[in-house]
Amino acid sequence: MFCVPSTETGAIMNITKGGLVLFSANSNSSCMELSKRIAERLGVEMGKVQVYQEPNRETRVQIQESVRGKDVFIIQTVSKDVNTTIMELLIMVYACKTSCAKSIIGVIPYFPYSKQCKMRKRGSIVSKLLASMMCKAGLTHLITMDLHQKEIQGFFNIPVDNLRASPFLLQYIQEEIPDYRNAVIVAKSPASAKRAQSFAERLRLGIAVIHGEAQDAESDMVDGRHSPPTAKNVAAIHPSLEIPMLIPKEKPPITVVGDVGGRIAIIVDDIIDDVDSFLAAAETLKERGAYKIFVMATHGLLSSDAPRLIEESAIDEVVVTNTIPHEIQKLQCPKIKTVDISMILSEAIRRIHNGESMSYLFRNIGLDD
Repeated sequence: MFCVPSTETGAIMNITKGGLVLFSANSNSSCMELSKRIAERLGVEMGKVQVYQEPNRETRVQIQESVRGKDVFIIQTVSKDVNTTIMELLIMVYACKTSCAKSIIGVIPYFPYSKQCKMRKRGSIVSKLLASMMCKAGLTHLITMDLHQKEIQGFFNIPVDNLRASPFLLQYIQEEIPDYRNAVIVAKSPASAKRAQSFAERLRLGIAVIHGEAQDAESDMVDGRHSPPTAKNVAAIHPSLEIPMLIPKEKPPITVVGDVGGRIAIIVDDIIDDVDSFLAAAETLKERGAYKIFVMATHGLLSSDAPRLIEESAIDEVVVTNTIPHEIQKLQCPKIKTVDISMILSEAIRRIHNGESMSYLFRNIGLDD
């Protein structure tokens, strides 16, 4: 587990060389809370910039101070209007580039479109497109946190620092869950097993995996690739060519691999957006005897009516970081708690600006973390 020690933070955070400018690219004031926290920790003022929407919904950016020859850090937290958020960032990056900034570093704690990082059916790899747009606009470095897939870093031709929120979540478990030694870390699907294993090994706890969840709605059966070819196409196939057909997957009934009876169940994941799968997992764990259920994730998108569903569910508490603003959701659901990660983002900014090594922020992180 790694963390910037609090005793050391006060001593080092304000030590930054001149020539640093910190901007928030959000036109939505509710998204600027994280930027303000980072600025306070660094001991600098937020840069002067106007970001607003024209009556025709075009985004306009006006930088109101000189950035020539300076290191510009643009903090962008994703609002509900994700496409506007992206345009605000791209336009501001390009404005800094044309204003002769020395370097332009994007601080994007939650990278949007990160779930669209694989080719599905006849779609596209949108996160690759977004990475290309950011680089083309003039971004020279990216700081982000817990990418949905670490391989997204390869979409960029600039340095990418993929920070981890797990130390802060682990610290929350140790300090805020009194009986955490009686807990078990749960992966709500086999795909989340590596993350759950990482948490379990660091906390010296057991692990459980829920297997056999409902079939994913995004089935290949609707793609048309399994349709029989027309007679014209059949004639075109060589009669001696017999391509073996892949046996389709069939998920078994829901089972829990591991003992959760009489234990605290802590479900871990990277993103909480549509909460249906978390609610189903919580119900399954309750049926298997878990007496308390926590859900922990880095990015709390909590879209649609997620707060209401969480409030009415068997989940006792949902813990997310402030990579995405969710103050409105917290008012709707007292079960949602927030962990502040501005400390590690501030330290990353300070180290990059001062030309210091970033390895301190990646201590004890293995290839599978």
